[in-house]
Amino acid sequence: MGARKKTAAEARKAALKTQYFAKLNGVPSSPRKMRYVVDMIRGQEVNRALGILRFSNKQAAQDVEKLLRSAIANWETKTGRKAEEGELYVSRVFVDQGVTMKRMRPAPQGRAYRIRKRSNHVTLYLDSKNDEN
Repeated sequence: MGARKKTAAEARKAALKTQYFAKLNGVPSSPRKMRYVVDMIRGQEVNRALGILRFSNKQAAQDVEKLLRSAIANWETKTGRKAEEGELYVSRVFVDQGVTMKRMRPAPQGRAYRIRKRSNHVTLYLDSKNDEN
């Protein structure tokens, strides 16, 4: 590995130590459906976001709630303290398109229709309002 590549990799690792995030890859729903849920909690305080997700009727809300709890646990592990009321908020959250499984459905007269089963990847970043570290 060259010197420039090595310094860039070390800088990336150092930046990841100060960021608190969780990723969820390969969720079997379309990215569009997931973005509806993610847009509800972007910028919200963590406890409020958990309440929104808990009482949402969307199926994708269960996956995002589990991801948010994982991100909170990651924050608690990295900082070594418990999350307090009003301290954490969802700073960034985005949904990317995952792999698309292509299936065929029989159609009349020997033809076939293509079915696209989409998936997505969700990344959720937390940040604290009072940065003491």
